[in-house]
Parts: sequence; structure tokens; C-alpha cells
Amino acid sequence: MKGNGTKITALYCRLSQDDGNVGDSMSIQSQKAILEKYAMEIGKIAYSFYVEM
Repeated sequence: MKGNGTKITALYCRLSQDDGNVGDSMSIQSQKAILEKYAMEIGKIAYSFYVEM
């Protein structure tokens, strides 16, 4: 199946259990907000989030 030519940018979020909650452990919501803001700043309007927990 051929696509319509629209490219989708993947925004990847990961919640690490390895850090033992030491330091700045960011929530998935915070990561999404930061990534979405960055995507908009660089002109990526078609994006999808991928989340690993």
C-alpha cells in the first residue's frame, strides 16, 4: 500500500524505573509537553506519540 506522501514524526517518551526516582525523573505528561512544543517550533505538525513504561 502506498502512502499519501505525508510524513509522520515519531515522538518517543519513556518512563525509566532504573533511576530509582533519583534526580529529575520526568513524567510521561511532562515529556509529551516538551516534545510537542519542540515539534511545533521546528514545524512538525504531523506527529504521533510512542510511550514505553
